Amino acid sequence: MRRWNGWGDDQFSLDLPEQGGDFLSARIGGGTALPDAALDHVCAQVPESRLPVDPLVTDLIDKSPEVRVRHARGQSLADWLALRSGDIGLFPDGVALPQTNTDVRALLQYARDHDVHLIPYGGGTSVAGHINPVEQGKPVLTVSLAQMKRLLDIDRQSQIATFGAGTPGPLVESQLRAHGYTLGHFPQSFELSTIGGWVASRSSGQQSLRYGRIEQLFAGGRIETLQGTLDIPTIPASSAGPDIREMILGSEGRLGLITEVNVRISKLPEQESFHVVFFPDWEQARTAARKLVQNRVALSMLRLSNPIETETQLALAGHPRLIGLLERFLSLRGADTGKCMMTFGVTGSKAQCRATLAEARKLCGRYQGVYTGTRLGAKWAEKRFTMPYLREALWQMGYAVDTLETATDWDNVDNLMGKMESCLRNGLADKNESTHVFTHLSHFYGQGCSIYTTYVFRVADNYQETLVRWQHLKNTTSEVIVRNRGTISHQHGVGKDHAPFLSVEKGQLGMQAITALTQSFDPSGLLNPKTLLD
Repeated sequence: MRRWNGWGDDQFSLDLPEQGGDFLSARIGGGTALPDAALDHVCAQVPESRLPVDPLVTDLIDKSPEVRVRHARGQSLADWLALRSGDIGLFPDGVALPQTNTDVRALLQYARDHDVHLIPYGGGTSVAGHINPVEQGKPVLTVSLAQMKRLLDIDRQSQIATFGAGTPGPLVESQLRAHGYTLGHFPQSFELSTIGGWVASRSSGQQSLRYGRIEQLFAGGRIETLQGTLDIPTIPASSAGPDIREMILGSEGRLGLITEVNVRISKLPEQESFHVVFFPDWEQARTAARKLVQNRVALSMLRLSNPIETETQLALAGHPRLIGLLERFLSLRGADTGKCMMTFGVTGSKAQCRATLAEARKLCGRYQGVYTGTRLGAKWAEKRFTMPYLREALWQMGYAVDTLETATDWDNVDNLMGKMESCLRNGLADKNESTHVFTHLSHFYGQGCSIYTTYVFRVADNYQETLVRWQHLKNTTSEVIVRNRGTISHQHGVGKDHAPFLSVEKGQLGMQAITALTQSFDPSGLLNPKTLLD
C-alpha cells in the first residue's frame, strides 16, 4: 500500500546506518522527531464535497475522505510537513478515475458546464506543488490517470511505442522489455511517476546521456483540452513552424490532460555496468567530467559528487570496515581529504562497452582519477530509486531533508554552486541552527550541467516553525539561482512553488507568450490554476 503521508510503499523502509546518525549529529546536532497525525484523524477533517451532481460523470468520481486525503498533496517538503502534521488545508472535492479518452472528455465537459477546477494527477510525486488545490471559490476535481496505464501500440520498424499517460515507470519498462525494448527514462521517482507526468514536467532520467531527456523521447501523443482533442503526429523532424510538442512539454496541465504518449524506444542493450572513480580534488574532477562530455565519450550516465557529498555518501553507506579499507587505499593513491566521487554508466554492445570504458578510464587518469571498479557502482544502481525512502528514516530522527536543483553553463558552475551552498549553509544562522549541505552534478551537456543540492536541517519544536525555516531556505536560494544565471528547474518543473521565480528566466515578453498560450487553450482558467503561472 502506498504511504498516505510519505514516500512510496509502506512495507519498505531504508534505515540510516548507526554511523550515519552520528555523522549528522556531529555536524548539525541531534534531532527530536515531531509527532505524526493519524490517517483517521485527517480523514475526519475532510469537508463535504462541493462538486455538483451530474449523471454524465457520477460513476467516474470518488468523493470518499481517504481518497481525497491521498490526492491532496505531492512530495515537496511543504507537502510532507502538511501530511505529517495533519494540517493539509485544502482537499480536492473528489477524485476522478477515467479509463478512456471518452471519460476524460466527459470530465472536461463537466468542468466547463459546472465551473469546476481540474487538476491532472499522475504518480503524485511532484516536489514543486503541481497537484495541490488552491482556494479560488470553485470546486476542485483531481483527475487521476492511474487507470490509463497500458502499452497501447508498438511500431517496431519506427521504434515508436504508445502508452496511456498514467503508466508508471516500472510498467513502462516491463511492458517494453517483453518486446525486447526500453525507453531508458529513469528519474529517481521512477517507481511512482508516470509517463504523462514526465512529459508535463519536462523530466530528465538518470541515463539521459544515452537515451536523452523526455523532450528527445517524446514523439507525439493525444491531449484532451477544453477546446477539443489535440493529436500530435509522430514525425521524426519538421521545419513546419513552431513545434506543437514543445508547447505540451512542460505545460504542467495548464493546456489540457495528456492521455496518450508516443515515445521513441531503443532495443535493450547487450550489457550495462556502473563504475566509480575518485579524484583528489574538485577542480580535477569537474574538468574530467566536462571533458568526458565534450569529447563525446559514449557514457549512459554520469554523476559527480563534490567533496562534502562524497564524505556524506561514504559515511551513510554502512559497512564501516569496507569503507575504512577503501579510504586507506584512496589515501595511498593521493585521493584523501577533499576527494570527489564520480559514478558513470557504460551501456551497449560488449564491444561498445569495452571501448567506452577504456576511453573513460584513460581520460579520468589524466586528471589523477583513481578507478575502483564496479562494486560501488552496483550499489548505486541497486539503490538508485530507493534513496527517497531515507527521508522517512531521517524524519524519525528529527531531521528534515530537501533538495534544490538547477542547470547552468560550465563557466558558471562553481560560482552558482558556491552561492547556493553558502545561502543554505548559513540560512538558519539567526536561529543558531546549522544546515548540512552537499551537491552533485547530475546531468551533463557540452554547454554545462545540472547542479543538484541536498540540505538537511533539524526540525523545530513545532510544525509551523519548521515550515517557516524551510520556506526561508527554499525561497532565498531560489532567488540566488535565478539571479545567477541558473534555471529555476532543470528536472522538477515549475508547479506552484517555483512559479514566482519563472519571470526572471523567461522575461516579460516570454511570460506574456506563455500566458497567451494557456488562455488560448483554457480561457476560463479551469485547468490547474496557479501552476506554472503565478
